[in-house]
Amino acid sequence: MSTASPAKSLGDPGITPLSPSHSSQKDADSSEPSAPSFVVVVAIDFGTTSSGYAYSFTKEPECIHIMRRWEGGDPGVSNQKTPTTILLTPDRKFHSFGYAARDFYHDLDPTEARHWFYLEKFKMKLHTLANLSIETDIQAANGKRVKALDIFSYALSFFKDQALKELSDQTGAEFNNADVRWVITVPAIWKQPAKQFMREAAYKAGLVSRDNPDQLIIALEPEAASIYCRKLRLHQMIDLCSKTAVNGYSPTESVGAGMVQAKEHVRRNRQSRTFLVENVIGELWSELEEGDRYVVVDCGGGTVDLTVHQIRLPEGHLKELYKASGGPYGSIGIDYEFEKLLCKIFGPDFIDQFKIKRPAAWVDLMIAFESRKRAAAPDRSNPLNINLPFSFIDYYKKFRGHSVEHALRKSNVDFVKWSSQGMLRMNPDAMNALFKPTIDHIIQHLSELFEKPELTNIKFLFLVGGFAESPLLQHAVQNMLQGRCRIIIPHDVGLTILKGAVLFGLDPGVIKVRRSPMTYGVGVLNRYVEGKHPPDKMLVKDGTRWCTDVFDTFIAADQSVALGETVKRSYTPAKPSQQVIVIHIYCSEREDVAFISDPGVRKCGTLRLDVSGTESPATRREIQTLMQFGDTEIRAMAVDVTTSRSVKASIDFLSQ
Repeated sequence: MSTASPAKSLGDPGITPLSPSHSSQKDADSSEPSAPSFVVVVAIDFGTTSSGYAYSFTKEPECIHIMRRWEGGDPGVSNQKTPTTILLTPDRKFHSFGYAARDFYHDLDPTEARHWFYLEKFKMKLHTLANLSIETDIQAANGKRVKALDIFSYALSFFKDQALKELSDQTGAEFNNADVRWVITVPAIWKQPAKQFMREAAYKAGLVSRDNPDQLIIALEPEAASIYCRKLRLHQMIDLCSKTAVNGYSPTESVGAGMVQAKEHVRRNRQSRTFLVENVIGELWSELEEGDRYVVVDCGGGTVDLTVHQIRLPEGHLKELYKASGGPYGSIGIDYEFEKLLCKIFGPDFIDQFKIKRPAAWVDLMIAFESRKRAAAPDRSNPLNINLPFSFIDYYKKFRGHSVEHALRKSNVDFVKWSSQGMLRMNPDAMNALFKPTIDHIIQHLSELFEKPELTNIKFLFLVGGFAESPLLQHAVQNMLQGRCRIIIPHDVGLTILKGAVLFGLDPGVIKVRRSPMTYGVGVLNRYVEGKHPPDKMLVKDGTRWCTDVFDTFIAADQSVALGETVKRSYTPAKPSQQVIVIHIYCSEREDVAFISDPGVRKCGTLRLDVSGTESPATRREIQTLMQFGDTEIRAMAVDVTTSRSVKASIDFLSQ
């Protein structure tokens, strides 16, 4: 009999887990949500650098519609999505999103702009913050802080309004939000608190209500890409390793030529905005046999996410073979390197001041850099010119008393020169050097991943996400793999996740087996065993010797878990009158954990069982708890065994 640990868990009621048995059962009813009553699935790809939505009517699931064309746009950047930028008025009310936000902010007088709240690339905060909570705040361009939850819910609310408006126009009648199943994408390497934060923002934005949580699905970005890649036809992708011509270009031509043709093909098709997804499995897939393995590398603005999947025929279901991995190696890393370069040339004190005093000009400079960043290629020989905004040149002269040209000469930064047209002239080597740290991280991660036994005999590597368009990255991945597997890049690679997220919303059961990214469990008391348990963990209670702080594992890191599979535990209230049972959940990256006090184990959440209103004449009440770890979010259900009544159970990873 193992009992909850009274030591070190103040505030924890004395809970007795009645059955430490690791029973797991497949609940037919819990694994598959009942057939959707939704008319349409709308997926929002909320990216670090750009965002967008797409939708599909459940009656014609083979048609995926990408959102309408956005206002604005940048030279050299395709605008099927809109930049993830948001502007709030001086009194912190939502003003605009995307190009509209950027352009409006840009046109404000610098003295007035200081009172407005402009935010970009803010999504990464959810990944990098160690103690994310509902109260977390983030910094706007004017240096002031705003609540992250407000920013995320404003953005989601904006997409909700845009999508419902477009659906109303399409159907010719007011479209009801209750008819929509919403899907929001997040990186697979995000921890539970960040996923829960997105859900909280969606509740606040009115996408769904807490009473109907199943109307919103959180989708993992590389999983969505994987689901879409199964449908690819040969004309919808580029095979970097093929010896035969794909898309009408021969392999002797550079990778770049194929990408250019692909972009042209996409541009011609863009007018339609509707993508037909074959109901059959794509041609690429017909080459896959039962049990074949492939890797999806999702290279976005903020993160790079890797997923390893195995195909299960005939339905084409997917099984995850290795827990999601990756890190903050997205393309914004290159922007930070550029910023570091500017600091080196002009001084960090100047750059910091310039960002605060001339925030709109800073945004301009980064837009100019973005389009040159996209022109970087391994075989490029001519320099890249980056326009410096006039106010940069002007403000620098005021700040330092000498010219930008003088600063460049003095800085000894090789490869960057001043051109008389008011531009920074970057030698291709200088641009490639800005990419190097980020690409090195990705390649190192891929190399380590390919050493794992689960990654033998990989057939394909799908390179997806906006950063996958970079010829420098493609080249580096090719060099690393040395022909070990085929590298496939879908056309319109920045929309792969969006389309896959719609498919996932139409059939959330397509991924049948996942791997747990962490070890989860609770602290319990076990009977003390001499020689097995450390003496400092011994607690004597009513003449019985107990061992405290024992880690009762619910699920171990990298353990396979099927969709709908549950971990069962029973708990008993300490007193019959108790209304709420609160159980602390602990987690660790390590697979084998013995005690909750082990290094690397931390408290990460609470399980709350609301047992009020389920009082029964029985002297001992047993609350049976079922936890599901096979979905994209961790879920809990509970039932009072004596009365068979369900008990409200919730897991909270945020308010720690």
